[in-house]
Amino acid sequence: MTNFALISILVLVALGCLLALLHRRGEETPIVVAQGDCATCDGTPQAKCEQECMMEAAVRPVEYFDDEELDAYRGRPSDAYTDDEAEQFRDVMLTMRQDEIPVWGRSLNLRGISLPDQVKDDYMLLVTGQ
Repeated sequence: MTNFALISILVLVALGCLLALLHRRGEETPIVVAQGDCATCDGTPQAKCEQECMMEAAVRPVEYFDDEELDAYRGRPSDAYTDDEAEQFRDVMLTMRQDEIPVWGRSLNLRGISLPDQVKDDYMLLVTGQ
């Protein structure tokens, strides 16, 4: 590649960057109005807010709740846990505030960890506040 070709490419790249910056400067930043937050989801599978929160959570880093040891269960089906293993999940869950529990459930889901069947009823009771 000749020096002329290399300089031409660099000039075109610089010009493109300059145009992109000028174009962005002219744009207004849209204002996004929040319509509730993920803490208001009741955990029911058909809840629209649950879907929106899952989509929002999927683009953010996974949030951990001092439960890194549960990553060892990634990929295990929910009906394949021993009672002792399920108790590890219950112990973590019972150390949380009620508003953290749905977020923890989404964290497990995003990490590919199924909640043990033995814990699901307790989880739903805590999520729904009953």
